[in-house]
Amino acid sequence: MTNTRDVIIKLKEVREEKGLSYNDILSLVEKSGDYTSRSSIQRVFSDGSEDLTFNYERTIRPIAKALLDIETIEDTDNMDIQAMKSLLRYKIQRIEELEAQNEQLKIQIDKEKIKYHEKLEKERERSNRSIDFLKEQVALKDKRMDLLLESVSEKDIRYQELLKLILSCPSRKETPCG
Repeated sequence: MTNTRDVIIKLKEVREEKGLSYNDILSLVEKSGDYTSRSSIQRVFSDGSEDLTFNYERTIRPIAKALLDIETIEDTDNMDIQAMKSLLRYKIQRIEELEAQNEQLKIQIDKEKIKYHEKLEKERERSNRSIDFLKEQVALKDKRMDLLLESVSEKDIRYQELLKLILSCPSRKETPCG
C-alpha cells in the first residue's frame, strides 16, 4: 500500500528531524494512550521498512498518532484515508510551526535592520566630523600658504628696493667695463 509507505517515510523523517530514540517514541506512544512494542518500533524504522507490510491499526497508527501529533482517526476510515489524514494533520502542524519560525525570523531581521541603520548613522556622523576636521585643516593650511606668499612678496619687494638703493648709491664709482 503506497500510502502506508508514505506514512512510514514521513515517520522516519520526523524521527530524524526531532532526533528521537526508540525509547522516546515508545514513551510518546504510551503518552498518547496507545501501545506498541519496542520491536515493532524498531521494525518500522529499520532500513527498507517502507516496503514491508505492517498491520496499520496495531503498528503504524499508534506511532503516527504519537509522532505526527494527530487527533483520533475515525474508525470508519480505511487505512489509506487514515494514513492521508495523519500526513495532512502533521503537515498542517508543521506549516504552523514554520509560520511561527518565519515570524520570529522577520522580527530578528527587523531588529538587525535597525542595528544596521543605527551603525550606519554613527559611521555617517563620524565621517562627517572627519570631513569637517579636514576642511578646517585645509583652511588653516591655505591661510599659512597665503601668509608665506605675502612674506615672499614682501621679501621680493624689499630685495628690489635694496637693489635700487645699491645701484643708485652716489658713492659707488662707475667703472668702465673693459
